[in-house]
Amino acid sequence: MKRREGAGSAWSSAGGQERGLPVEVAFTGLSGQVTQLPWDQAVGSVRFEELAPVAAFPVLPGRRWGPGWWWSATTGRHVVHGSATMRTQLMTLDRGPEVTGLSARPVRLIWRDPADGRVLGWVPQLFARYTDGTGLLADCPSSLTAGGDRAQRARVVLEAACARVGWSYRCLEPPPAMVAANLRWLAGYRHPRNQGPPGLQAALAEVFAGPRPLADGAAAVGEPLQVLPAVYHALWCGHLTTSLDEPLHEEALVCADAERSGGSVAKRLSAGGNQGRGACSGRYTR
Repeated sequence: MKRREGAGSAWSSAGGQERGLPVEVAFTGLSGQVTQLPWDQAVGSVRFEELAPVAAFPVLPGRRWGPGWWWSATTGRHVVHGSATMRTQLMTLDRGPEVTGLSARPVRLIWRDPADGRVLGWVPQLFARYTDGTGLLADCPSSLTAGGDRAQRARVVLEAACARVGWSYRCLEPPPAMVAANLRWLAGYRHPRNQGPPGLQAALAEVFAGPRPLADGAAAVGEPLQVLPAVYHALWCGHLTTSLDEPLHEEALVCADAERSGGSVAKRLSAGGNQGRGACSGRYTR
């Protein structure tokens, strides 16, 4: 492991409290060598979203779920996950218009226990980079009590370290079951190949300029079997919106999201914009 000269001085505890402890970060560089830097220095110089996992996800005999890969529409690359809960959170972050980068287990944060001086560490499960340059470190616990006391103490340290640099650390709660089910369906159409031929997305924006049943609008554009994948892709991207709190079916009301377009929805979609994830408002009258 390569260490910065004099890094040991970072371990001196100021005040003996878990909040505000000096923290270092270990990560695997492009050369495959593990490097350790002070947290504040790493935040400003390391692209966490480009790092390989610093620790592998375990494969447990008899467990129904093992590690897998999520293809990210945000980055065009695969991100590893270790559980169904983590995959759901990856899916949710991948759809966020403010997210520009994603990675799994990119760093290990390290600090000394103020009580007995032991070196402690924690590897957050996810990292997300936002459009403003800030970052999110997150864990995806199956329950609020998962990990026990060790997880709770690590949470205090990570929250303080992230807050100090303008980032955030969160334990992500699973979305409601219906929302998760709808997102899983739409995620199946997240790849750009589902957006259809040139002009189709703009045509959908015009047809769904006002709230309209999904199947009815798709049929108005063309052959439903050819148009529906583009509708679902547009719903994933936020070009079209609908309520995800209710089952996604042929009568679900869909509309174009013009709120953030700054102009014609059709013009924005023709340019390949990717903004807006809001629910469709208004009522359709036959």
